[in-house]
Amino acid sequence: MSHPHPELKAAPPLPEGGLRVIALGGLGEIGRNMTVFEHAGKLLIVDCGVLFPEETQPGVDVILPDFTSIRDRLDDIVAVVLTHGHEDHIGGVPYLLRERSDIPVVGSKLTLAFLEAKLKEHGIRPRTVRVKEGDRRGFGPFDCEFVAVNHSIPDSLAVAIRTGAGMVLHTGDFKMDQFPLDDRITDLRAFARLGEEGVDLFLTDSTNAEVPGFTTSERELNPAIEQVMRTAPRRVIVSSFASHVHRIQQVLDAAHQHGRKVAFVGRSMVRNMGIARDLGYLKVPSGLVVSTKELEKLPDHKIALVCTGSQGEPMAALSRMANRDHMIRIGKGDTVLLASSLIPGNENAIYRVINGLTRWGAHVVHKGNAKVHVSGHASAGELVYCYNIVRPRNVMPVHGEWRHLRANGDLAIRTGVDPDRVVIAEDGVVVDLVDGRASITGKVPAGNVYVDGMEVGGATEASLKDRLTLAEEGVVTVVAIVDADTGALAEAPDFLARGFVHDDATFEPVVPVIEKTLATAAEEGVGDARQLEQLLARAVANWAFRAHRRKPLIIPVIIDA
Repeated sequence: MSHPHPELKAAPPLPEGGLRVIALGGLGEIGRNMTVFEHAGKLLIVDCGVLFPEETQPGVDVILPDFTSIRDRLDDIVAVVLTHGHEDHIGGVPYLLRERSDIPVVGSKLTLAFLEAKLKEHGIRPRTVRVKEGDRRGFGPFDCEFVAVNHSIPDSLAVAIRTGAGMVLHTGDFKMDQFPLDDRITDLRAFARLGEEGVDLFLTDSTNAEVPGFTTSERELNPAIEQVMRTAPRRVIVSSFASHVHRIQQVLDAAHQHGRKVAFVGRSMVRNMGIARDLGYLKVPSGLVVSTKELEKLPDHKIALVCTGSQGEPMAALSRMANRDHMIRIGKGDTVLLASSLIPGNENAIYRVINGLTRWGAHVVHKGNAKVHVSGHASAGELVYCYNIVRPRNVMPVHGEWRHLRANGDLAIRTGVDPDRVVIAEDGVVVDLVDGRASITGKVPAGNVYVDGMEVGGATEASLKDRLTLAEEGVVTVVAIVDADTGALAEAPDFLARGFVHDDATFEPVVPVIEKTLATAAEEGVGDARQLEQLLARAVANWAFRAHRRKPLIIPVIIDA
């Protein structure tokens, strides 16, 4: 298994007739999936998603892939192919189209509908190309064939990319549910046919590669959902991803069966379910869905609400209900059904919401205590099936953290793929397919690009570090009025502290330290205000650590007397 090396340099030019593959996101992390394919001087992009921030990234809304390596080649992009409509695959598209608005965006009906609703908010009208499974379309030197795959959102596609350098099969996110609610199964016959033709590079979803066996079928959730609708004494509040049309279909069917009316709550839920219903992906029995206003006239045991916020997001409907900040007041006898997974890193936020809801008297049914969620990703058993059917010449695991990529690579090797042809790459690592062999040849920049309010890329690692310092250590501003001629203090310095535990006397011991620092600077002829401020900041920081074991952010201000 070839592994990336930190000492990788910029990749050499692509050999003629070769195919270059660079993941700008989605390798070593769950999210912001984006892969760039280069062949014959043109670029094809598959997916362009966002990553959601962790607690160590305060103030960040989302994290984008780094477009630096393609920015001077925007005109070479022939298309952006979207495998499905989840945020971690389409969320970055508005930011890419800001840089070149007429890039053709290729996707299935539902995927493009979700994307267009998102782009409307950004004021962008995209050039779209609608495809469905079985279609074959050429984009420059890339011949793309689309294959049906099953996932936790309808209309997902894998894409086979035929080029002069060989064929790549990219699964997108997928699983192999044999009894999906829409009867649209992952097309293993197409995988086998492509395998017969010869798949030179297989990019496979690694998210569940560590999970043994097979992912359970969505239909197996029916009994648990049905039981809640049947037995809940009062209202049922269901929280799910706003894109999981099949899960919400099951909820609607169970509510209908037990005589409950349903209302959608939360902007993204109302919008997406409206789109899914209009396009025929969501089948709503007539009269079942009502407005929240009409619900007020119904008895509690006839009510079901479907809302957003299954990941503990602070602004989503469910979190606001838990915090008593929502028009829907959760009370004793209400049942809350969390029909979703725990995204790694969100566990604390989700348990906080569960505790909040329980405190108001709700009975919370979740993945931990009932069968109300199955994953959208193939487990190890399904991946191994795929390797055996496709028989790829080279394998590059995608979509996952390090442990997932490694586990997926090991599965490929166990099915007989040559270990030297299993490439474990990270974001920015350049993989070239030349003469039928895939190998790592270099790397390009692929840092985190932070979206903070209206600012894209304004927040940096350094500013986030400052934010964490402010949060954990506080801030001390030192205002020193200095006599320009002598370099001595004209009067006692002022200290303005926030979040640094202190009283009036705390800063008295640092005054001599400041005087000494200024005196030394004067002797050495340092008169530049900026240099003096740096010296002052360092002296106060050292004192704060020695005296208080704290590292506040120090803001020095020197004023000439």
